[in-house]
Amino acid sequence: MKTRFCPSPTGHMHIGNARTALFNYLLAKGQQGTFLLRIEDTDKARSQAALADELMRDLNWLGVDWQEGPGIEGPHAPYWQSQRQEIYDVYYAKLVERRLVYPCFCSDEELALQRKIQISRGQPPRYSGTCYGLSDEQVQQKLDAGQKPTLRFHVADDAEIVFEDLVKGRQVFSGQHIGDFIVRRADGSASFMFCNAIDDALMGVTTALRGDDHLTNTPRQILILQALGLPIPQYGHISMILGVDGTPLSKRNGSMSIGELRDAGFLPEAVMNYLARLGHYYEQNCWLSEEELAEFFETKYLGKAPARFDDVQLLHWQKEAVMRMKEAHFWNWVGEATQALVPNDLQLAFYEAIQPNILFPKEAELWAEILFANMPLSEEVLAGLRAAGKAYFEKALELWPAPDFKTFTKELGTALHLKGKAIFEPLRLALTGQAHGPELAHLHKLLGNEAIQQRLQKALELCA
Repeated sequence: MKTRFCPSPTGHMHIGNARTALFNYLLAKGQQGTFLLRIEDTDKARSQAALADELMRDLNWLGVDWQEGPGIEGPHAPYWQSQRQEIYDVYYAKLVERRLVYPCFCSDEELALQRKIQISRGQPPRYSGTCYGLSDEQVQQKLDAGQKPTLRFHVADDAEIVFEDLVKGRQVFSGQHIGDFIVRRADGSASFMFCNAIDDALMGVTTALRGDDHLTNTPRQILILQALGLPIPQYGHISMILGVDGTPLSKRNGSMSIGELRDAGFLPEAVMNYLARLGHYYEQNCWLSEEELAEFFETKYLGKAPARFDDVQLLHWQKEAVMRMKEAHFWNWVGEATQALVPNDLQLAFYEAIQPNILFPKEAELWAEILFANMPLSEEVLAGLRAAGKAYFEKALELWPAPDFKTFTKELGTALHLKGKAIFEPLRLALTGQAHGPELAHLHKLLGNEAIQQRLQKALELCA
């Protein structure tokens, strides 16, 4: 089995692109196959080398590593479509020789008018075939006049294209609804429709999972490959992703680029566990390693209905990933600013205390600031301290230091006739300026007796 991901470097890689890449990667990995990366950069006006580099970094970060493609030269190089024009020209010549394609001189304005008229009549927009009947002499006259034609593939009205979609099942398309389509642009470059199909065949791609917005492209590409006698991959068209509001996923309703997820501190293992389940069903509703995600990935579990992006679920898998981090990974993840704040002899204690209480590096830095630098005191915290009252902190100072926090809080509760939240909440506010956080026993180890004494004293003064 060989699968592929073939992005155009015209923008940042977002959730939808990453999911397509991941599904193809997991399918190949689970079948001990090959995952191929191909850069479809024939759109000269919009393709950018920097964006191609960025998307490859994003794939590497996510753990979606290709076995064939840029940087890993295989038997089907080059893997940049902008470098494959000579190959496409060979196959254009074969189509021309068999009179399966013809030059089209229609302008964008003429084509737009045709589509407008067809839509107004309730007809599906398709090319009307204006240039199909041009004689060789008429074509030459237009060429001599300097007109630059596109090249269109002719589709007979009685053609029927049937294929079995790995997700959607049997698909049937009629030639009269497809129309003649462009396979070469006026500047001579290959259209997506053409080069995508040719490269899949020549590179030995057996299975192509892609978004269902490509479903109507598939019959056209099958026609091209059939005309040239080239092998046709199995196609599977995966459902689109909707935002929380039920509309197509976008920046407005939750979409983030992979770069933005990385910069926010999401862990690649978390993103992988989430995306693998976004439109694909796993019986195992628990944390899975990359190998397990691949082992249990099957096309029969790909959903036909649109998947819905849920940031709550994404945060769930982030929590699962954070809880699995070893100490060395944790310190690399939280970064130098946090490392600089935490004393060397307390780094293990900080890791053990903070890891269960955070999702992102910025939260670790906040706790490092709270414990070892400046503790913020909001108006809400001040109100909580004053609600506890002066007598509370006077008794706390009287009982401190204690051998451990369990003994201390028990004696404090007994002395003040308090239980549960009434004991612990004022202490947490006084020691951290936060309503939630690590266990108080961990704070004892991190702050030490003297710092705790000072913070209790400050809380008492604020109650005056």
